[in-house]
Amino acid sequence: MVRPRNCRRVGSMPESNYFKPRGIPLSMLEEVILTVDEFEAIRLADLESLYQEQAAEKMNVSRPTFGRIIESAHKKVAEALVRGKALKIEGGEFEMASIRKFRCYDCQHSWELPYGTGRPGNCPSCKSGNIRRAEEDRGYVGGLVEDKEGVVVGLNKNSSKREMSPNIAKRRGNPNNGHQYQ
Repeated sequence: MVRPRNCRRVGSMPESNYFKPRGIPLSMLEEVILTVDEFEAIRLADLESLYQEQAAEKMNVSRPTFGRIIESAHKKVAEALVRGKALKIEGGEFEMASIRKFRCYDCQHSWELPYGTGRPGNCPSCKSGNIRRAEEDRGYVGGLVEDKEGVVVGLNKNSSKREMSPNIAKRRGNPNNGHQYQ
């Protein structure tokens, strides 16, 4: 029996999803399809220079699976470059990593980072350390629980609901008697 396939985690979608050789009409080109998870593997391994073990962890796959994804991605990119084909980035089985929003209180710059990357030390725009989570991004976000460094340490399965202890519920006269409330 075949093991079920893990959904690959992707940190961001590509800014551009189509590349073609210059001077050749689109109607005359063959396409090579690079899946979004293959694009993410190239981003992590080649652009961010992560080791396969680290990149595999970020994508929520095993190291051997990551090796197969990056090998397939490299072959497709090489085919498009060497044979003069268009490269289209689409599809694949993936899930988007949740995003956190930050704001610099010195220059008012806002930016986003995926969960699991740790808390940024300073603003990417002015390098100030006076940064906080953006107002709209505080509280129970996406069911993920972070430690003080901003690293995800668990999953709050009832992210849209909170548990009220039975003792507090009785004191407040809650008719649900300690069960979940909105």
